[in-house]
Amino acid sequence: MKRIARILALPMALWLATSLSALAQPAPPGPRCPPMTPKLPVTDTYHGVRVTDDYRWLENGNDIKVKVWSSAQNECARLYLDKLPGRDLLAARFATLLGGASPSFYHLTIEGGTIFAMKNQPPKQQPFLVTLPLDAPDAARPVVDPGLLDPRGITAIDWFVPSPDGKFVAVSLSVGGSEDGTLQIMDVATGKPVHEKIVRVQEGTGGGSLAWDKDGTGFFYTRYPRGSERPPEDLNFYQQIYHHVLGTPDSKDEYALGRDFPRIAETELKRSEDGTAILATVANGDGGEYAFYLLGPSGKWARVADFKDQVKLAEFGPGGSLYCLSIKDAPRGKVLRLSMADPDLAKARVVVPESDAVLEGLRPTASRLYVREMLGGPSRIRIFDLEGQPLGEVPLPPETSVGELVRTGVDDLLFDVEGYLNPPAWVRFIARTGKLSKTALVQTSPADFSDTEVVSTQAVSKDGTKVPLVILMRKGTPLDGNNPTLLNGYGGFGISQTPTFSAAKRVWIEQGGIYAIASLRGGGEFGEAWHDAGKLTRKQNVFDDFAACARALVEKGYTKPARLAIIGGSNGGLLMGAELVQHPEMFRTVVSYVGIYDMLRVELSTNGAFNVTEYGTVKDPEQFKALYAYSPYHGVTDKTSYPPALFLTGANDPRVDPMQSRKFVARLQAASVSGAPVLLRTSSSSGHGLDMALAERIAENVDVYSFLFHQLGVTLKGPGGKKE
Repeated sequence: MKRIARILALPMALWLATSLSALAQPAPPGPRCPPMTPKLPVTDTYHGVRVTDDYRWLENGNDIKVKVWSSAQNECARLYLDKLPGRDLLAARFATLLGGASPSFYHLTIEGGTIFAMKNQPPKQQPFLVTLPLDAPDAARPVVDPGLLDPRGITAIDWFVPSPDGKFVAVSLSVGGSEDGTLQIMDVATGKPVHEKIVRVQEGTGGGSLAWDKDGTGFFYTRYPRGSERPPEDLNFYQQIYHHVLGTPDSKDEYALGRDFPRIAETELKRSEDGTAILATVANGDGGEYAFYLLGPSGKWARVADFKDQVKLAEFGPGGSLYCLSIKDAPRGKVLRLSMADPDLAKARVVVPESDAVLEGLRPTASRLYVREMLGGPSRIRIFDLEGQPLGEVPLPPETSVGELVRTGVDDLLFDVEGYLNPPAWVRFIARTGKLSKTALVQTSPADFSDTEVVSTQAVSKDGTKVPLVILMRKGTPLDGNNPTLLNGYGGFGISQTPTFSAAKRVWIEQGGIYAIASLRGGGEFGEAWHDAGKLTRKQNVFDDFAACARALVEKGYTKPARLAIIGGSNGGLLMGAELVQHPEMFRTVVSYVGIYDMLRVELSTNGAFNVTEYGTVKDPEQFKALYAYSPYHGVTDKTSYPPALFLTGANDPRVDPMQSRKFVARLQAASVSGAPVLLRTSSSSGHGLDMALAERIAENVDVYSFLFHQLGVTLKGPGGKKE
């Protein structure tokens, strides 16, 4: 202990020595909560503006000082959360709702006449890969089960791609929410690994992808730098495409494409149905810019579209055609068709012009083109022939969203559909009859929302923009301004708030709560113009929109500030931080997951660099000005009464560095004079939350909901109305 203390700066050494020596002393009445956090100021100058950072030392998660501090924060959070009332009731209820649902299936893929899918089957901790007959889900046969590979429940499947004949499947596996994927080839018949493993095919920053050769003897795949190929700070960047031949060491793999890609490239590969072509979609970070490269029968890669061409996605069609979704001069999207034999975008023909809806996806079939669109949130599927002549619509239930479109047969479709109150179900559309029918892949849930209604309303933002607001509540709920209300938002990266089923929301509704969802600028609900209005130097619009939604809930009688909580994660965590410092009087309490708070330092972390095309960079004077103006960390004001807040992060998060939560919590704890708790909960076995084990997800929900209910003054009742 003394040796460690000598190498530290004196103030920190004294604090650390005191913290560590306490472990050898008789147990005190309890830890200091929150723990003392020394200020070690560091000053930077940006475009002539001096900015002092008191908690820069909390950025290094490997530092023993930071580990001790984080552990102390976690202990304080546990002491508070574990004493909250109703935790046993909530634990039992979430176990029933999340652990008692029937199996669900997603990422359906058909290869070699076999249907592959991911299956989520509580109480298994992680989803697993299966093959299955479409109308007999009980006969699903496991191919790769992470639970058998890792009994801890923290190994997950990042993605999978079956070979063209369906005999093999390539699977990326990662551990502990790291999204750091290693590729394995599995024999579908036996479920056993065959051939060689390939490392660094997937990262939480740029993701990963793979496309098989036509004959299944090899594949193209994404690979990150290894060893000394790049400096250490660049090892999670510069993703490129390589080709691998089965049965050979990956050291023999041939470079294919990518030396000219941006540092923050994110690449997706797909193979044409006949196997004669490979398409590479290359994202320039996370801001919505894409380039496309085509490998045809000639064996040479050709660039189809560059970032400036504003093509968002492309799909293979019959007869050597390529269908592209373009937003150039069409912010809601139009469909172009071009020939793969001459992939010149200038020669592309518009086959589906821009409409009143936002174009989200395409699925060409033998003689039809299905276009998936969004009407401010809910989905629509229109049908065209391959020349763009309209053939009607696929009949969808109202207020639902559609996910994947999977071709089956000649012109038929499979797709999943869900609503706010209805769990996902895979349905079949028969082109010949125009009829829709459910398959047997229908999830059932213990969460019964038959007493719940969905209300659509609007708020008016600071600049007059109308912002959609969806409200879930029990039928007959009085609008007396006294309802415990939870407002959720995101507002970024063109990601839209669509009708989505959540069993966890049932707990909120059955306790008399109202759940509200805001569709903010920065999302994609109304096309690229809506996204652009909430990105880069226009990000403040997102926070103004959310504040307007909070005011609307009060003005319309749903709730009042003392009974209003807000919740969000990731980019939505940034939203929570901004609202907390800009409008501390407007909300009773805040819960923020894996959020971004220091906007001047975010681009220095790995995934933060990928976000520059969405948020901007401090290197640009105007973008710095905007970032500094809304940065939550820098917006905290001393001697301010901030509301109670719970911050959650994962130690292995590859997308948002946990230091963001550490620094913001330390700053809030030092500045707030309200006496309200500001808690930091760090999970040591998860990352951004995408691959969280079922048991941990239940435990997290118990912590969050018990905190919210306590802060809003809700006396918990059992599902049948009995008080806890």
